[in-house]
Amino acid sequence: MGFDLEYNSERSTLIIPEYGRHVQKLVDHCVALEDKEEREKMAYAIIDVMGNLQPHLRDVPDFKHKLWDQLFIMSKFQLEVDPPYEKLTVEEVNAKPERLNYPKSASKYRFYGNNIQTMIDVALSWEEGELREALILNIANHMKKCYLNWNKDTVEDGVIYNHLNELSKGKIDLRGSEEELAQSTTLLRKSNSGRMNVQQTKTPNNNRNNGRKHNNNNHKNRK
Repeated sequence: MGFDLEYNSERSTLIIPEYGRHVQKLVDHCVALEDKEEREKMAYAIIDVMGNLQPHLRDVPDFKHKLWDQLFIMSKFQLEVDPPYEKLTVEEVNAKPERLNYPKSASKYRFYGNNIQTMIDVALSWEEGELREALILNIANHMKKCYLNWNKDTVEDGVIYNHLNELSKGKIDLRGSEEELAQSTTLLRKSNSGRMNVQQTKTPNNNRNNGRKHNNNNHKNRK
């Protein structure tokens, strides 16, 4: 008794493997039907089968539209039926997406971060006055703090003023002004205190656990 075995290496490649070979054979048979009414009737039946095989698509908006698109893709766009949605074309499938440009750093001073440039642009959009001057001074102090976090050393206010003038394209010029930024030691102390606070929030749990261990040991010793 002989068997006519069919190996996967001899089979055609599945266009959408998630639906399996039996659905692909149904699609191929539907394409080969000559009567249009029978083709459409079978196409709707295949859509129902595809929907049962992919129940997660029911949560996707217009999941039926997605199923019809997949049906035309599996038929290699040879299925001649009138779908309830706009028919998918080969050009739409093969269309290349628009090229995405890689984000570029706003300046060469990366240690300030990209948010500094946003803050400078906001300051430039404000009307001249005390609020704008206060914001610019806060930006300069924040730049000094970022510089110290990167350099771990002292920095002159003139360096920060030069960088601020360059980042604002000459629209903000504090060079030669009598304004003094916060001391380097103060900014570094604030940074270190913030790190200590983060560490201290974790220690109470550890102390509580250590206390439990200590009590357990005393209880064992009493026994």
